[in-house]
This record gives sequence, structure tokens and C-alpha cells, in this order.
Amino acid sequence: MSRFNLHLVSDATGETLTTIANAAVVQFESAEPQKHLWPMIRSRAQVDTVLAGIEGAPGLVLYTVVNEETRAALEEGCRRLGVKHLSALDPVMMALREFLGQATTGRPGTQHEMNTEYFERIEAMHYTLAHDDGQMADDLDRADIVLVGVSRSSKTPTSMYLANRGLKVANVPFVPGVPLPDELFGLKYAMVIGLTTAPDRLSQIRRNRLLSLKETHSSDYADEEQVKEELIEAKRLFAKQRWPVIDVTRKSIEETAAAILSLYQRRRAEKQA
Repeated sequence: MSRFNLHLVSDATGETLTTIANAAVVQFESAEPQKHLWPMIRSRAQVDTVLAGIEGAPGLVLYTVVNEETRAALEEGCRRLGVKHLSALDPVMMALREFLGQATTGRPGTQHEMNTEYFERIEAMHYTLAHDDGQMADDLDRADIVLVGVSRSSKTPTSMYLANRGLKVANVPFVPGVPLPDELFGLKYAMVIGLTTAPDRLSQIRRNRLLSLKETHSSDYADEEQVKEELIEAKRLFAKQRWPVIDVTRKSIEETAAAILSLYQRRRAEKQA
């Protein structure tokens, strides 16, 4: 294992920087970073504290600091300590500056301001929570996206992930023998997407779920043949309704959400054309 110290210095919450670092580190199989997160660094005194921490545990320093004075102090200190340091957003901001012909604002934490986008995201979260697992079906057409799938096909976590991106998402469970809400079949605005998965994978997930609930008796819920029939029935419905389908087998929530976003954006583009 390549163990090393990774210092993440941010003038905001550090969420963006952490995401960038995580995405990069996973590309190195033997890398094992000891992460040191330094959020809300906006003054020279705070920079001095960070530099003391870096000196005690030298390593790579990644930062997102837009204030010129604070940034200069950090960079000067890193050079003095002889540690590698890199501004994670510089290449993107330089490209945007050239493309837009505008200067950056230099204001830290701007992405976290409570603007219209922020409140739209909060509204999306509220809607999604209220419409989880088939609740409030009479209000489905206010959704941007409606996910339909069998039990344990990642409907809820995927819905919440998309809601955090500002999309109102409802999810409706497909249960054999239980009619789906009539409102689902007459939607004018919401996009309905079916979720499916491999039967053996789903059966295992359901068995684990039953064990976590201390349910040890035999159940059709996790029986692989029953699960297979359930998935076939769901797929028939999706095909009949001409709903696009995403196979979530071995996909992360982020990967599933990305596939859904691609379908949703394509549909919006087609409607605007």
C-alpha cells in the first residue's frame, strides 16, 4: 500500500474538494491516503494553523482557496515546507475565464449561497421525501421523474441523490398482484423510468435484508425463482408502457443517477427542439 498524507484545504465546506480527491484517488489501486480536511480557511491565522498541521504530517496539499491573499499565504508556506501543492479548480476556472471573457469573483463559498437554485433543491428534497415508496400518488405529475421498480432496486437512494441535484423525484414500488396507482399511467409532464436488476443479485440483497431484520423463516420475497418471475412481470409492464429501463445490477447510486439524468436531459432536449 502507498500510504500518504493528503491535506484538503478549502475556504468553504470542503465538499467539492473531497469529491475531486476521492474521484482521483480511486484510480490508484495501492493508494491509501490519510486525509486531513481543513474547511473554512479564510484568514492568515487559519492558514498558519493549516501549515503547522502540514509540517507535522507532510504530504500532498490540494486546495480550493479563491481569496488571493489567503491563497498566497498558503502557497508560500507550502513552498517553504517543500511540499507539493495544487489548486484543484484552477484548470477549470482558467478555461471558463477564457471562454466567457470574465474575471472570477474571488468570493469563497459562493456555491453554497442561499440563492434560487438552493431553494429549488430544498423543495425537491421535500417533494421526494413526501413521495417515497408510492406515497401521495395523486400528485405524481408534479415530479420531474418517477421511478418504478421492484423492492430493493435502489429506488429510494437514487431518488434522494437526484433530489439533491434539484429534481423532484417520486418512486413507486412494483409489487406482483398489487395494482399500480392509476395516476401513473396518465402523466403529462413527469418522466417515468423503470429500474431492473439481475435476479440472483436481487435475491441476495433481499436475503441480506431479511437477515438484518432477523427474519429467518422461508420467504418468497427472496426466493430466486420468485424474484425472477417478479422481474419478468415488471419488465413486461415497462415494455407495454414504453418506459425507458435502466439495469442497476452492480451500478452505484451515482452511476444509476447519471444514466437517469442522461435520459431526462435527452427528453427535455427533444421537447424543446
